[in-house]
Amino acid sequence: MRVGVVGAGISGLTLVDALVDRGVDVVAVESRAEAGGIVRSQRMDGRVVELGPQRLRLIPSIESLVDEFGLREGLRIGDDDQPLYIYHDNALRVAPLSTREAVTTSLLSPLGKLRILAEPLTAPAKPGETVDEFLVRRFGKQAARRYMGPLYSGLYGTDPREMLHEYSLGRALDNAGVGRSLLWWVAKRVVDGREAPPICTFDDGLGTLTDALYEAHSDVIDLDTAAVEIKAHGGGVDSDDDTNSVDSDDDGGYEIVTDAGSEIVDEVVVTTPAPTSAELVDPLDSDLAATLEEFRYNQITMVFLDSGFDREGIGALVPPDGELPISGTTWNASFLDRDRLFTCYVDPNSDPELPTRTDEEVGELAADAFEELTGAAATPIGVHTWTPGMPAYDGSWTAMDDLQPPDGLQFCANFVGRPGIPGRIRSAKRIAREIGERE
Repeated sequence: MRVGVVGAGISGLTLVDALVDRGVDVVAVESRAEAGGIVRSQRMDGRVVELGPQRLRLIPSIESLVDEFGLREGLRIGDDDQPLYIYHDNALRVAPLSTREAVTTSLLSPLGKLRILAEPLTAPAKPGETVDEFLVRRFGKQAARRYMGPLYSGLYGTDPREMLHEYSLGRALDNAGVGRSLLWWVAKRVVDGREAPPICTFDDGLGTLTDALYEAHSDVIDLDTAAVEIKAHGGGVDSDDDTNSVDSDDDGGYEIVTDAGSEIVDEVVVTTPAPTSAELVDPLDSDLAATLEEFRYNQITMVFLDSGFDREGIGALVPPDGELPISGTTWNASFLDRDRLFTCYVDPNSDPELPTRTDEEVGELAADAFEELTGAAATPIGVHTWTPGMPAYDGSWTAMDDLQPPDGLQFCANFVGRPGIPGRIRSAKRIAREIGERE
C-alpha cells in the first residue's frame, strides 16, 4: 500500500512519522518552502515569536516526540502557576480556574459563585443549543459570559452566542471524557490528585518540533510542491449522474496532481484547511467540495509587542462586547521568560474593521489596547495573520453531517477534529493506526 499525504503541517508531519513507524510506504507534498503549517517560529527584533500556538502542554504524546527526536535539552518548561485574567468592568480580574481563585476572585459576585454549584443538577445539552445558551443554563450568566464563554471561544474568534455546542464545546467535553457534569469531573480530578501537564515550548520555539519531524522524514516529503487536484486513478469515476464521484468498488486508487508532476497512491489523506481541501477534491467529487466550501473560518491576526509590563500572569481574555478591539493577550514574557514579549489577538469579532486594516494600523490598535488593558506602554515588533484562520464552529458547521468522503480518502485537518496541536497529533496517529491495520 502506498499512501499520499497532502500538507506537511503538524497533522501531516505526525501522520508521516506514524505511517513510517508502521512500515507503510508514504509520500507527502507541501506547497510551502518549509514544513510546520501554523506551527512556525521566527525571530523578530531578536526575540523568538510563535506565528501560531504560543505554547504546548507536555502531554504524553508530545513528550514521546520530544524524546524520540532528542529535543529534551532545548525544552523550556513554563511557569503555569500564574493567574489567567479576564478584562471586566475596566479592570483585570483573576479567572477562577482553581478552588482558591473561585473563592477569592472579584470577577463573580457571591451569588454568581453559588450559581455554579447548581451545574450538576441541570439538564444536558439540548439540540441546536449554542455554547452561550448551554453555559448560561448550566452555570449562570455571570460565569458563562464573564469567563467560561470567552475562555473557550476566544481561540476561534467566534462569539459564543453564534457557536453551536454540538460541533464545538460538546465535542471537546466528550473527547475529554467529561460525562454528565463538568463540575464533578473537575472535582474528581482534584480528589485524584491529577494535575495538568506543565506548559512547555523550546528555546528556539515550537518550530523546533516540526523541524525535527521534517528532518527525520525529508526523503518522503516534497516541499515547494503544491497539490493542484486529486483524481481517481484507473478509471474509478462513477459518471452515472451529473456529478463526479468515486466508485467505491474501484480499486484504482488516486492520483495527486502537483505543480511538479503527480503521485499515484492507494489512499490519500488531506490535511489542509477546508477551503484548500475543497479545491483539491472538486475534480474528484463536486458534492464533497461543495460541503467543504460551507465551513467558515475566522481571520486571526497576531500582534507581537515589546513592553516593560512586569505583572505575573499567563495572559488576559477580553469578552465579546467589551470596549477593547482585541480578544486577548498572551504574556510570553511572564510565564515563558521571553524577554519583554507579549502577543495580542485581533479578529473580526473584536474588531469588525480588521479585514480592511493594514498591518501597521492593526499593530497600533493592539498596542493602544494593550496599554489600556495593562497600563503599560507597548511597541509593535511584528504582525502575522493566520490564513485562512481558525474554524468558526458557527452555524456553517452543520455541514459536518454531510461530509462523506469516498473510500480511500480521509481528512486529518482542523475542520474534522480539534485544531490544537494535541488534537492534531491524536487524529494523525489514529488514522495511521487504521491504515496500518488495513495493509
